[in-house]
Amino acid sequence: MTKRAWIENHYGVPEISGPDLIETGLNQAKKQGAEVIQDSVVNISKKDDSFELTTSDEKSFQAKHIILATGVLVELGEKLGVATIAGTEPRIKKIFKVDQAGNTNVAGIWAAGTCAGVSVHTIITAGDGAKVAINLISELNGERYVDHDVLK
Repeated sequence: MTKRAWIENHYGVPEISGPDLIETGLNQAKKQGAEVIQDSVVNISKKDDSFELTTSDEKSFQAKHIILATGVLVELGEKLGVATIAGTEPRIKKIFKVDQAGNTNVAGIWAAGTCAGVSVHTIITAGDGAKVAINLISELNGERYVDHDVLK
């Protein structure tokens, strides 16, 4: 949905197109060291204590934890056994059933954003994604993760 959006109410931005907001986010992730792969995950399978993700280009990736942030699409998670419930937003038929932290019923699979039942507004889905990521990092660290930048 963000790819088609015109946004005049995103905190800190007077106005921006959805594609520009996405590009800004990708650039910020790269600056922090993320490797961005332009491909679609078509399958996730459980492998012992991890997951194998297969892309449309037939590449394979391993992960111990996955955050599903699939917007209105829930089929990928459903194939893995992630429970769904009726959607909470207009025109959103199904969402993943998550707890307050973002955990699903499948250990190691988290969900954030519209697919987890929060509002489709970009600022809210971004905040929910950040919340779930912090909860995941905290679980991995064994203590609450807090990291705030300060003025230089």
